[in-house]
Amino acid sequence: MANAGIHAAESNADDASQLEILGYKTQFDRNMSLWENFALGFTYLSPVVGVYTLFAFCLATGGPPMVWSYVLVGIGQFMVCLVFCEVVSQFPIAGGVYPWARRLVGKRWAWMVGWGYAWALFASIAGIAAGCGPYLAQLIGLEPSPHINIGVALGLIAVTTMINVMGTHFLATVAMIGFICELGGALVVGGYLLIFERVQDFSVLFDTFGIGEGAGGYLPAFLAAALGAFFQYYGFEACGDMAEETPNPSRMIPRAMRMTIYIGGGAALFVLFALVLSVPDIGKVIRGEDTDPIMTILTNAFGPLGARMVLVVVMVSFLSCLLSLQAAASRLLFAYARDNMIVFSGPLSRISEGHHVPVVALVVAGVLPAAVVCAGAFVQDVVTTIISFGAIGIYFAFQMIVLAALIARFRGWKPGGAFKMGPIGWVVNIVALAYGVAAIANMVWPRTPDAVWFVNYGMLLTTLIVFTTGLVYMLVGKPYDRSDAPASDAWLISPRYV
Repeated sequence: MANAGIHAAESNADDASQLEILGYKTQFDRNMSLWENFALGFTYLSPVVGVYTLFAFCLATGGPPMVWSYVLVGIGQFMVCLVFCEVVSQFPIAGGVYPWARRLVGKRWAWMVGWGYAWALFASIAGIAAGCGPYLAQLIGLEPSPHINIGVALGLIAVTTMINVMGTHFLATVAMIGFICELGGALVVGGYLLIFERVQDFSVLFDTFGIGEGAGGYLPAFLAAALGAFFQYYGFEACGDMAEETPNPSRMIPRAMRMTIYIGGGAALFVLFALVLSVPDIGKVIRGEDTDPIMTILTNAFGPLGARMVLVVVMVSFLSCLLSLQAAASRLLFAYARDNMIVFSGPLSRISEGHHVPVVALVVAGVLPAAVVCAGAFVQDVVTTIISFGAIGIYFAFQMIVLAALIARFRGWKPGGAFKMGPIGWVVNIVALAYGVAAIANMVWPRTPDAVWFVNYGMLLTTLIVFTTGLVYMLVGKPYDRSDAPASDAWLISPRYV
């Protein structure tokens, strides 16, 4: 026991020395294990939340073959994940994408990445919290309504803020509980459906049910249904947000990131296949006669009481997902403020003495999404458009990192962390960029010509507003000049800790 304590102390000292080489001092407690760090990424990716939230839309839009979009997107996002693994292994700094962009390209690039990613996280928190309302209403026997959804969302954000403020160890414990419940629930429910409730033959996974028989063909419908997959496969970057709270982060964070894709993505696909094969009448879903196929499946399989028990697991998944999103947002705000890149940097970069977490940053990461949720009582369509920015904003931030890594490679950067891809790094980097650009183009493509213009072009509009506002703020206020923290040095340094 004593030897373990000595080893842990030596490891923390090495991690502190590594961080000091990178230009920062240790402020957090390093008490998040590999599995706890992975659990944070898993619950952020949340296979249950991702699949359950958009299942009806995806099935109605693309029919059963939409499941293959999850496979393709999973492969593409894994390429992005590998690029991130190389970067975080050399720069295991709190805040993830912001400090990575700072070291790979420079201060201005980092400002834009952090700005876009922060607002995408706020929108995602609001969207996930609002999406939980209908499930809780069904769980307690109420008819879902906008007011109930708003009340549930605000309550969840308040709860996750209080849990996050309790410290990294408490957050990690809750994340592990959420991971166990979600993965166990996904395997049990999915396995039961496949064994006892499967009503469709496996060949249905290739049956379009007549979708796309017109002039356009099936491809446009498949690409539209792929939006569900695009919303699913991120969360691995949250592991890097907590790099200063994890021992031996150069090795552990890349492992946790890859595990998030392997296990989280695998669980999502398992649940998705089980649900599709258990839909009693797929034609009704496509025709719009069954608008809630999830509840239809669960009620048929488990009865009203059993369906409610499954909804308890779904609620735990929503709560865990919100916890991870808020933790990621707060660490990004902290990293921004530590480098004096934003207003109120003093309070936002302050770490509490008792629990060693950025309390003010956590509160802000709760208040701003709550404001978006409240606005839904007055301007529903606009708020829906803002919330939809969550996924596209994260994809933009991701691709700015992928492009930054490619720029750094052209400048001579040779990844110096514990995780390196070697010669194939160039190929993976280019493939990841090509995939990301194609994914973004697909997400912003207008598909509802009869809708009001700000809904049809909602993602593109919110993206332009957010990034244009950030660019103006950056050019006028010059926040990037307020700090002498290291920047633009990825290709110049050879870390001594490797």
